[in-house]
Amino acid sequence: MDEMLALAKRFGTPLYVFDGRVLQKRIETLRAALPANVELCYAVKANTFIIDLLAGEVARFEACSEGEARICLKKDPRPGTLVVSGVNKDAAYMEELIAANTPVGRYTIESRLQFDMLLDLAKKYDTRIPLLLRLTSGNQFGLDKSEVISIIAEFADDPHLDIWGIQYFSGTQKTSIKRLARELRQVRKMIDRLKEDYGFSCREVEFGPGFPVPYFDDEEFDEPAFFAEFSALLDQFAFEGPISLELGRSIAASCGTFLTSVVDVKRNDGQNYVIVDGGMNHLVYYGQSLAMRQPTCALLREKGTEVGEPEPFNICGSLCSVNDILAKQLELPGMFSGDILRFDNTGAYCMTEGISLFLSRDLPRVCLIDANGEARLVRDFEPTWQLNESR
Repeated sequence: MDEMLALAKRFGTPLYVFDGRVLQKRIETLRAALPANVELCYAVKANTFIIDLLAGEVARFEACSEGEARICLKKDPRPGTLVVSGVNKDAAYMEELIAANTPVGRYTIESRLQFDMLLDLAKKYDTRIPLLLRLTSGNQFGLDKSEVISIIAEFADDPHLDIWGIQYFSGTQKTSIKRLARELRQVRKMIDRLKEDYGFSCREVEFGPGFPVPYFDDEEFDEPAFFAEFSALLDQFAFEGPISLELGRSIAASCGTFLTSVVDVKRNDGQNYVIVDGGMNHLVYYGQSLAMRQPTCALLREKGTEVGEPEPFNICGSLCSVNDILAKQLELPGMFSGDILRFDNTGAYCMTEGISLFLSRDLPRVCLIDANGEARLVRDFEPTWQLNESR
């Protein structure tokens, strides 16, 4: 029996499956494709469930909230592996971390207010904290160039601060090498200016390249060629220290599978419809809008099962919303209640970006497969109705 079909029967659906074997191969692919001075930093907002599968495989985990940071410290307590990031850093939690001398690898700075808060806390507890200054890419994130320069000019030698360098991230699903080249040039100019005008030497750069993931059947992407061109850009960047690439989607996407069961089949106004127990509250692909693009999807059946002629089916979820469409006009052999559908490349964001509280439906189960192929349930069905009632 197909492995995923067996897991669906064993654990029930809807079910997320995250495969550590695929994840390990992905890390190996990235390491082989990138220069030797590149370290991998995993953005845990992509998928917090795979942190323990990645412990020891990536240099750092980047958390953008108190909740994510607590998960990271629990799953991988090794000193220096946590990057505390995010535009809204809770002052009470920052004080908790600094007061306890938690071995945080880096704190990122997104604003002057954040900088002042962290500096005050470092002084209060008479400790030295490691920082990365996030340079804005022209949006609400990070510091303006003038702010970066002002901080370095005034505080580069402050005994309570250990400023390592620059962080830069501008978005995701970037397929343009020219755009990445422009961004690296911008970071390089800042590094050079800080050195030439203020004598400050950047010891580290954290860069978010936003590597693209092909989610839909109509996408063509030559990843090896793309990585080769990007690696050449990093060589031209000519930075002697470590370059930390902050990646989420590119690391996690391929390890995930979403399994959902057919609960109803009908024909309305000449169109075939399948209703499944999952939906857009569980499955979100970047760039998907009302299933205008076709994700990778397959029907799982036991061998020997009778099949009919392929017909176009619209795959719809369990939400009472006309927007809850996972795939349109998908060619499938005669569908029946109880059939299992498999959606691939669901390892990043799918389990967190959906409107999971809508209609008070349970959160799906989550299964991890370790490097040895052993599967275990790490989250059972999680009721949400209690969160939607007044108390």
